[in-house]
Amino acid sequence: MHAPPDWQAAFDGALRGGPLPPGVTASDPAEAERRFAVYRNTVAVSLAEALAARFPVIRRLVGDEFFRAMAGVYAVADRPTSPVLAEWGRGFPAFLAAFPPLAGYPFMADVARIELARGAAFHAADADPVDPSVFAGADPARLVLRLHPSVTVLRLDCAAVTIWAQNQPGAAAAEVPATPEIALILRTPDFEVPVAAISPGDAALIEGLQAGLPLAKAAARTPPGHDPQPILLRLMRAGAIVRTQAP
Repeated sequence: MHAPPDWQAAFDGALRGGPLPPGVTASDPAEAERRFAVYRNTVAVSLAEALAARFPVIRRLVGDEFFRAMAGVYAVADRPTSPVLAEWGRGFPAFLAAFPPLAGYPFMADVARIELARGAAFHAADADPVDPSVFAGADPARLVLRLHPSVTVLRLDCAAVTIWAQNQPGAAAAEVPATPEIALILRTPDFEVPVAAISPGDAALIEGLQAGLPLAKAAARTPPGHDPQPILLRLMRAGAIVRTQAP
């Protein structure tokens, strides 16, 4: 049986620190409060751990103690709506952008966008890559290339790809560019989810293909002199071109 919505709201309010919901009692009222506090703490810790698992670079950047405290604030503002905690956290990048203690670190939101997109890419639907022979003799004006559902282009406000990469295990230090980066995220056939910085021309081509444009029209959206072959080769090698269609 499902609990009434008003009781669910009362229970959720108690988890946030409010009074105990109706029906939660003990012979000693103080004992009921103590027992519920254990449950309240367990939920808070579980939510913090779930958020840390989805945003490990953010945790690394701010430190464990700060992250736990911040996760507690976020969990109050944005409660999970699904029992699948892997689906929780879509609002975390926006939360970071508006979180006063991180006002001096505007890149945090973009790093979180990368981590959120990686999770979505990992769980994207399966699709079989096409054979490279589809390009043989194909007319670019008619050739429509379909990309894997995991393929994501993120136009970032800072050099978050470099920052994300520097915070991977074993990564070497590198200079962080002063200009924004564009991230390409996808899932390979062996379930790796790499993140790469790509050029505006590459991003425009991919976005054109995702919009369903034929290859020639997608390439026409790129800056003059842009060579589409390297990014198409990268997508093909990653198994990210999954279906072709000639209109």
